[in-house]
Amino acid sequence: MRDFESTSYVSSFDAVDDFGLWLRREALRRGMNGAQKTVLLIDGASGLEKLGKDYFPGCLQIVDFYHGLEHLEEVLKLLWEKADPEYKKHRGRWIKSLLKDGVERVIARARAIAANRPNAQEVEKALGYFERNKERMRYGSFRGQGLFIGSGVIEAGCKTVVGSRCKQSGMFWSTLGAEHVLAFRCIHQSRRIEAFWKDHLNNLAARNDSLHLAA
Repeated sequence: MRDFESTSYVSSFDAVDDFGLWLRREALRRGMNGAQKTVLLIDGASGLEKLGKDYFPGCLQIVDFYHGLEHLEEVLKLLWEKADPEYKKHRGRWIKSLLKDGVERVIARARAIAANRPNAQEVEKALGYFERNKERMRYGSFRGQGLFIGSGVIEAGCKTVVGSRCKQSGMFWSTLGAEHVLAFRCIHQSRRIEAFWKDHLNNLAARNDSLHLAA
């Protein structure tokens, strides 16, 4: 379970490598240095894996279970039509296998089924996702440690923090305008408004500056 009101947000239009710096700063602000274990819950993109290694060395990386299921669906669709009873049967079995640290069993079974099919190479390509991420898909072990395996909080954050503010009907934004609005939105949703204004006023005072009057 998450601690009550513990979620905080950061936003940026930067490339993924630069965004890693924002995430690290926020993690340090949140007390990462005093944590016994750091976990990075992400999807299986190679760029995000590199981000974890660069900015959170030694952390435990977990591939979001639901992103994993999306890739499992791709494999299943290559093997059977969705209306085929085998599709549903194997989907249920393979999901249970993934939840019991059985990613290798899923890979082996899918390969065996595809072996003599004309699209065997396509299946193998789709299975590459699971091959690359085997150690980050030990969902049974992760859950046994009391860790989250799904990134629902992040997905919800994208909708509530970004979507509900910047993607309404008729809205148009410049990149700079959206950056500023989302930065303030993240501060607000992270319950840091008072700290933000205090820091802002202190910076102005240090420069012997004054606040602009607002109409």
